[in-house]
Amino acid sequence: MKTLKNKKPKNKIMRKTTFVQGAFIATFGIVFTKILGILYVIPFHSIIGEQGGALYGYAYTIYLVFTALSSAGIPLAISKIISEYQTLGYYNAKKKAFLIGRKIALWLGLICFIILFIFAPTIAHAILGELNGGNTIEQVTSVIRIISTAILVVPILSIYRGYLEGNKYITPTAISQVLEQIVRVFLIIFGSFFALKVFNLSLTTAVGIAVFGATAGAFVSYLYLVNKTRKYKNRIDKKVLKVKEPKITSKEIFTKILIYAFPFIMIDIFKSLYSFIDTFTVVKTLGEVLKYSTQDAEIIMGILSTWATKFNMIIVSISTGIIVSLIPNLTTSFVLKDQKDVHHKINQTLQILLFLTIPMTVGLSFLAKPVWMIFYGNSKYGSLIFQYYIFVALIMSLFTVSVSIVQTLKYYKIVFISLLTGVVLKALLNTPLMIGLHNINLEAYYGPTLATIIGYGVSFIICIIALKHKCHIKYKETLKQTLNIIAGTLLMLVGLNLVKFIIPIQSTSRILNLPIIIIYSIIGMIIYFLYAWKFNMFEDIFGEKMINKILRRKVK
Repeated sequence: MKTLKNKKPKNKIMRKTTFVQGAFIATFGIVFTKILGILYVIPFHSIIGEQGGALYGYAYTIYLVFTALSSAGIPLAISKIISEYQTLGYYNAKKKAFLIGRKIALWLGLICFIILFIFAPTIAHAILGELNGGNTIEQVTSVIRIISTAILVVPILSIYRGYLEGNKYITPTAISQVLEQIVRVFLIIFGSFFALKVFNLSLTTAVGIAVFGATAGAFVSYLYLVNKTRKYKNRIDKKVLKVKEPKITSKEIFTKILIYAFPFIMIDIFKSLYSFIDTFTVVKTLGEVLKYSTQDAEIIMGILSTWATKFNMIIVSISTGIIVSLIPNLTTSFVLKDQKDVHHKINQTLQILLFLTIPMTVGLSFLAKPVWMIFYGNSKYGSLIFQYYIFVALIMSLFTVSVSIVQTLKYYKIVFISLLTGVVLKALLNTPLMIGLHNINLEAYYGPTLATIIGYGVSFIICIIALKHKCHIKYKETLKQTLNIIAGTLLMLVGLNLVKFIIPIQSTSRILNLPIIIIYSIIGMIIYFLYAWKFNMFEDIFGEKMINKILRRKVK
């Protein structure tokens, strides 16, 4: 009996999950990593300052584009293929797909690393142009080359995550993300601190150590997942169905991986292009055209690319967590031709996402000043940009989920049209909106935010309309719940505005802003959740079965 008890925790880690459970586990893991990603910016901002933040942002933005090229679509593609073969009982093909995926990841990672390392000076020159007075081309080149080493590890790591997720083992991948972030944050904080404050090294060295955290974190996470996959190999390879498996060649699997991965890669590349466009237009437009100082232009760019983005990632991570669970489950329903379940999962996904992200977005916008103050201190532009930039996270989450659904259902043409339309709008509007806002005496730095919202918004609408026409998805219930969510959020907002008469929303003391944020957050959550409970939103959105399960666990 004791032996069985000792094995119980391990079984929990490698236990298959349902869609909603998987969504919660994945979302919790990703949100936790993003919270770590936010907490580290407090000391990191103090250590490297706003110029260092801009330098870090340049490297990280370019890294994200190349990561998308080398690995972004592969884990979800592998997850989808593994889930498909598992459902059909094609166990040999499943194993072969994993091995082929690893080879593809290794080669893509190596090629992207070489390209980024060699062309780092060219990229740096394209970012800064002829501007002086801030970071130099040599500094940007150096940090881009350092972060390029992560691309050697991330693709192969992504294959192991996709393999486990496809087998519906969500917990190990969530743990691996937490491990990756812990290692990364440790290097960012302590590496940059010792470089600048203890050994008096250059700002470039400090930022270089910080960006190397991406490589170290990915490597530790990779070792963890390799260990888990080997340890529980028999359980993962267990044959549930006894069917006559057709012979599927390596070439067929390779082609299928590319076909499945390509739309996912395109999704991440196009999403990265939004930041890419900002990187190549914001500093130049503000500095050369609108005559902002180079220092101010780089500060604004740092806010858009590094500091404000950290808060956005908490909201975006909710959609990422839902997608991790949705893809294999939706694929299973699609393969089994269970149209009713496909409809249910799509609507439930949108409702869960809206239920969680709308009040969070509005709440963070409302608390923009104290939140920015406690994390970064006084800033000329910080909270002003952030209170609107946070809405990018909401629309990006909706777009990410909707385009992933469209891709999973194999409407690749719609995926491409929606992605291309959004990015083209962003590219066409970014500079004109900055100049246009400036000409009507509004702040030019709101232009990139507005262009991003328009781009993602149009892409989301294209996906939703396509699902309605091609799959006959009815959004009546989702629309009803959305109106409920908006009403609850508005009620929350009214309540928080009333609290302002009793408790000031911001303090000049950085530390005192923490209890202010906590008090406002608790009051906002109470108001919103009471409204949700009153109108049965928990049961309607998450399902009575799931709610009862949670309540039974609490009773125990």
